[in-house]
Amino acid sequence: MVEVLPSILSADFAHLADEVAAAERGGAKIIHVDVMDGHFVPNITLGPPVVKSLRKATKLTLDCHLMIENPDQFIPDFAEAGANWVSVHYEACRHLHRTLEHIREHGMEPAVVINPATRVNFLIDVLPMVHHVLVMSVNPGFGGQKFIPFALDKIRRLKELREEYRLNFHIEVDGGVDHETIASVVEAGADLLVAGNAVYGKGDGETGTRELTLAALTAAGQAREAKKPEAVGKAS
Repeated sequence: MVEVLPSILSADFAHLADEVAAAERGGAKIIHVDVMDGHFVPNITLGPPVVKSLRKATKLTLDCHLMIENPDQFIPDFAEAGANWVSVHYEACRHLHRTLEHIREHGMEPAVVINPATRVNFLIDVLPMVHHVLVMSVNPGFGGQKFIPFALDKIRRLKELREEYRLNFHIEVDGGVDHETIASVVEAGADLLVAGNAVYGKGDGETGTRELTLAALTAAGQAREAKKPEAVGKAS
């Protein structure tokens, strides 16, 4: 089952509770929260106080993506604020295994993120302990960037590793996911699809979420049909 995760980085910050509610009406079950510190990435966005306020406004799962240096010191703050999932960058963690354990010890689902230039194979040892792997399909820091095509190879490789090691982590993708790219992302194997501009860009988060989710579900159905022996036979 694929899920669209509206990213509030592209929402109206003056009306975040309303923007989240609109996405929920459109069928969203998970909200993606981009946390940036101005050091690991060249931008500053949200932090634990905003997550705490969102927690009061919604019961949806809050997926907090920490694009920050020294994430360990902030993990307790995000747990107290009400985050459900916390993802940290491979590139920002000196002791990744310890950081992921730290997240789980605080009652949240741990995840790891890789930037476009980072190889998937670097994650093999920690794959058994993560809820999901987030593949960045743009360089992190700003919304509205163009999808980097070789991210699809990373998604496919993660899917292969999941099958090879008989694991059950999810594959999340973030960056440039829209109506033009969503089919290829789903077909490659991603099931958690972060989208900002494609959801909120036209000022209607409800319709944006609903339409993109329909596109994702359609792509997932087509991918399943393509794998059936009879479908392969018909195409040959």
